[in-house]
Amino acid sequence: MSDAPQNIYDDPTFFAGYAALREAESGLNAVLEQPALARLLPASLAGLRILDLGCGFGDFARKARAQGAASVLAVDVSEKMLAEARRRTDDPAIRYEQAAIETLAVEEGVFDLAVSSLALHYVADYAGAVRRIAAALAPGGRFVFSVEHPMCTALGGGQWHRDAAGAELHWPVDRYGEEGARDTRWFVDGVVKHHRTVASYVNGLVDAGLTLARLEEPEADPAALKARPELALQRRRPPFLLLAADKPA
Repeated sequence: MSDAPQNIYDDPTFFAGYAALREAESGLNAVLEQPALARLLPASLAGLRILDLGCGFGDFARKARAQGAASVLAVDVSEKMLAEARRRTDDPAIRYEQAAIETLAVEEGVFDLAVSSLALHYVADYAGAVRRIAAALAPGGRFVFSVEHPMCTALGGGQWHRDAAGAELHWPVDRYGEEGARDTRWFVDGVVKHHRTVASYVNGLVDAGLTLARLEEPEADPAALKARPELALQRRRPPFLLLAADKPA
């Protein structure tokens, strides 16, 4: 299986399914991942120079500017994603760039904050990507990111084991320590995600010279649970892992 950067988001079928999911806010991102990501950001974004890796439709870039960020470089490998992001954005302080996280070249020490939402599990060379991101941060800068939890990526196409009535019995985990590519189906066949352990995610930050600030495996808050009781199921296995790390000042 090739380690070349993947661009599944430009597949028309995949893009249509992903866009519909985001428009409906029916996935777990809105109720679990995005609130947790927001909690890991600096208390104020005012005046910050931000690098947004895997920017998608540019939602975070626009929110950051609305909160006073000085500038945002928003990067995505997908031409379709960037076209939609540009259509939704009217702000000269947001610059969109088509590039893969694996090959992105940025100047060192020029960003105060780097953010990546659910993109790094598509990257084969995580350690190399983190080293480049750390180098791009100014002293005192922060790197915040989310990935699918390793309990979910371990088997690739992992699904709940169910009883005859369809009730969830357990979530299977195997090959956890065997890191590497997993061929899965999400909207289309052939979506490649890279499984790595929690230790590898954390140690990649430490090895790049960053200091771990926070680790989160978010659960639904009481209000979300009241609105969507089915979210209680996610407590039985964490869907997301989030990490924040700081560059020494």
